[in-house]
Amino acid sequence: MTSLFAQEIRLSKRHEEIVAQRLKLLQQMKSKLGDQNKEKASQIQAAETAFKRNLSLLKDMEATEKSLQTRIHPRPLPEVASLETLYWASVEEYIPKWEQFLLGRAPYPIGTENQNEAENTI
Repeated sequence: MTSLFAQEIRLSKRHEEIVAQRLKLLQQMKSKLGDQNKEKASQIQAAETAFKRNLSLLKDMEATEKSLQTRIHPRPLPEVASLETLYWASVEEYIPKWEQFLLGRAPYPIGTENQNEAENTI
């Protein structure tokens, strides 16, 4: 009976050790989980900050690009725009004459007009 009693005491102490170890491990897990949550929150904050920074940089780059585009291709002066309009009107006027020449249905269009104008001025 003494041996059973001694075994019971030994098992009881072992049980207490196991429970204490379990409690210690649970506390360590809880602490580690808290640290992981803090780390995750820190990473989320860093990602949000980086996203805002990148968005700001993107807006700045777009504004800079727009600014450079206006410097590279400024709006033409009114005189230049007028000349461009006259040029394209002239091109549209001569397209039918050149089209006939290029299709082989008419003579070279420019030389004939210049000759007729030259003969009229003499």
